Amino acid sequence: MTTIQCRNVNFPNVQAIFFDKNGTLEDSEIYLRSLGQKAARLIDAQFPGIGEPLLMAFGINGDILDHAGIMAVASRRDTEIATAAYIAETGKGWFECLKIARQALDEAEKAVKSTPAPLFPGVLTVLQTLSAAEIKLGILSAATTAEVKDFVARYQLSDYIQAEIGVDDGLSKPDPALFLQACQVLGVEPEATLMVGDSVGDMQMARNAKAAGCIGITWVNQSNNVQGADVVINRLDEIQLLENSELTQLAY
Repeated sequence: MTTIQCRNVNFPNVQAIFFDKNGTLEDSEIYLRSLGQKAARLIDAQFPGIGEPLLMAFGINGDILDHAGIMAVASRRDTEIATAAYIAETGKGWFECLKIARQALDEAEKAVKSTPAPLFPGVLTVLQTLSAAEIKLGILSAATTAEVKDFVARYQLSDYIQAEIGVDDGLSKPDPALFLQACQVLGVEPEATLMVGDSVGDMQMARNAKAAGCIGITWVNQSNNVQGADVVINRLDEIQLLENSELTQLAY
């Protein structure tokens, strides 16, 4: 087993690491902002006046995406529910509201999917080096499982990622049971597994599951978004390996 070092914090005997996707491995800000804006426009066309308050609920203000807002961190199911709640103010029945919200989000996804979000700098090198050190790697995301699998395929990460886990209709972040299930997929104990993510939900989930540690990453330098982290980093290549008493930096 390997010791992982981040800044001045060491995590010994690490067997596995789970990464969030959006905002951690993937620079998804433009994609998510465009997705929310398109969905809000579609719904506003049906129910004039809903668009602006819905954007606020999504955490979108002009060209600014709130990295702790619904669009950035919520699961697709939670986003549908939040969207449907605004539609329900028009007096429509709840199940019809859910249907309208789902259709709008589906159409918005199709519209913006042609410009997928890129990897953050250094991500591939970090994954390659950790994998070479025989650390099991997985993605544990609030995105759907299909989105996670599409991400892994698009960037050809299947040689490094051994678990592709999203949130569909079952458990969602920050439920610690989701982390425990993910550990079972990799065949590791939570006490030997790290979580790397960009949201409070990631930190709460892993901490309550008794994970080996929680690494909060904030590429946008907003540490409040990862309250509860054992250590906060601004780039993924701040994760380092300690092997044979020698420090090996993952990326240069």
